[in-house]
Amino acid sequence: MRFWDSSALVPLLLWEEASPRMLELYREDPELLVWWGTPVELTSALSRLEREGLLESSKLEQAFRRLRELEAGWNEVLPTEEVREAARRFLRVHGLRAMDAFQLAAAFVASGGRPSRLAFICLDARLSLAARREGFREEGLQQL
Repeated sequence: MRFWDSSALVPLLLWEEASPRMLELYREDPELLVWWGTPVELTSALSRLEREGLLESSKLEQAFRRLRELEAGWNEVLPTEEVREAARRFLRVHGLRAMDAFQLAAAFVASGGRPSRLAFICLDARLSLAARREGFREEGLQQL
């Protein structure tokens, strides 16, 4: 099982440059582990693309349909005090935004505090660097 950041899931919903690699990783291991807030982040990303005129309504509907399909089978790390405390620590240690700190904290908690046991799939350079520094498996880290 791999932990998937929202940035790595968007290419599973819409065709992007990273889509072939993300699809390959998904096919290798279709059991997704995500943060509880991931559906909100993905809705935000898709809606922003539509507002900016970069995504047609028909493509948006297809992406939301794919999101519902993925959501039906993925595993979520729920918001707990442990996740919140880890996120607060990560904000002090790494140059992250709050939602990225929650993503990293959720993966950290899911790993049982042993990040080398879990691959972290991410397309955000800053979050990937933080994950690498925390000890998440290199093989799962993706950068732009």
